[in-house]
Amino acid sequence: MRPKGCDGYAGLSYCMMEIDLKTHCLAGATRCLSPNFSDRPPKQLINLLVLHNISLPPGEFGGEDVLALFCNRLDIGKHPFFKEIAHLRVSSHLFIQRNGKVWQCVPFDKCAWHAGESIFAGQPDCNRYSIGIELEGADTVPYTQQQYQVLANVTCAIMHCYPDITLDKIVGHSDISPARKTDPGPSFDWEHYFLLVKAALKR
Repeated sequence: MRPKGCDGYAGLSYCMMEIDLKTHCLAGATRCLSPNFSDRPPKQLINLLVLHNISLPPGEFGGEDVLALFCNRLDIGKHPFFKEIAHLRVSSHLFIQRNGKVWQCVPFDKCAWHAGESIFAGQPDCNRYSIGIELEGADTVPYTQQQYQVLANVTCAIMHCYPDITLDKIVGHSDISPARKTDPGPSFDWEHYFLLVKAALKR
């Protein structure tokens, strides 16, 4: 929400990220809007940020299959694993690729279907009150510096727009669905990420 001039990456400035309150989308993000969303309950506070990882096919990066999954058009003939997941109706608000490119898949004012069965601080159904970000990655594969930097600045923009999301309300999928999920995994460097977020918040 507080634009500053600095070097950019993958079409988005590290410091000039802001949310367009008319569209409820991240300004500068490429849009590939998913049909997999629902309305938030009336007057629902948005007070949780959930980080995930995803790669399709598993462990492979750089294609468009994640976006195809979010848009219900996954080609089941492309990979055997796709037959197992093509029926899923899932999405996230943002998808950040390995090179730092950001895709907006669901506007922030809507519920993206990213959390599934989940609970945080005694409150179930995290989709109702959270924003979900998918990182292109895998539990045991290091994330890129481009992803960390862009994620930190996206986080900063989200926190400015939704001030009920504080640092203690940024979690991994594994934190809200521990019996089912492990992402963003042990390869995600939380300390590094939070240092970048804190630096971005000071700009």
